[in-house]
Amino acid sequence: MPIKTYKPYTPSRRFMTGYTFEEITKTEPEKSLVKFIKSKAGRNNQWRITVRFRWGGHKRLYRIIDFKWYDKLNIPAKVAAIEYDPYRTAWIALLHYVDGEKRYVLAWDGAKVGDVVMTWPEAKFEPGNRKQLKDIPEWFTIYNLEVTPFTKWKLIRAAGTFGTIMGKDEQEGIVYVKMPSGEIRKFDEKCWATIGKVSNEDHKNIVIWKAGRNRWLGRRPHVLWKSMNPVDHPHGGWEGHTTIGLKYPKSFSGKPVPPGKKTRKKKWSDKFIVQPRPNYSTKNK
Repeated sequence: MPIKTYKPYTPSRRFMTGYTFEEITKTEPEKSLVKFIKSKAGRNNQWRITVRFRWGGHKRLYRIIDFKWYDKLNIPAKVAAIEYDPYRTAWIALLHYVDGEKRYVLAWDGAKVGDVVMTWPEAKFEPGNRKQLKDIPEWFTIYNLEVTPFTKWKLIRAAGTFGTIMGKDEQEGIVYVKMPSGEIRKFDEKCWATIGKVSNEDHKNIVIWKAGRNRWLGRRPHVLWKSMNPVDHPHGGWEGHTTIGLKYPKSFSGKPVPPGKKTRKKKWSDKFIVQPRPNYSTKNK
């Protein structure tokens, strides 16, 4: 989808880019598939800030996306519309099933009104069809990938992303998938995935440029920790941009973090990583 630029009648317009929405065929969502989610402004049930730099934003309706499809096996569905979703970077597709039900799914690259898709092991190898990893040939691109079989789509859902099936081990029932980050990971061959790649690939070319546009998205300005008050961060206090006055930097919780110290914990799923993602910070030096 092309990206549009703006006439720079103000400085904030000079480098701003936006969508042309050429692929969108319907502007109003399906009423039966939306609900309103009240904004929490990054706060929990005790109204304490748990996600910083969030507040306000434009009103929006949440589109209920089908992330399973298991109750629609071998039931064809026709794409009725391609729509915009304010909660996602990708477009969404409205499906009309032959049994009369309507559902939203993440649209794939090249999705058009009238396309027919299906969730079935014997479905055609076409974008939008959903199959198990064991039934998808090597070097095919996929998205909407599961972590464990028969759960829900969790991986590869951002705009323009896709994974690639690198190989299979039929004896152990394992499929090797290259993730968008470059990491190669093992998955159970019974996991389901959608053939193709996520729509709206040009999302990466959008330039926000002005602060007000970020406020429409509910994002407040980021502030340096040493510009805060002592009650807000261990680095806060004293005059504007003076030094933090500590031997080592500290995290928000007050834990010392010396330069170069690893702070990420190991996950239970790290054992499935065959080849870690490239370290771009050291690779580009």
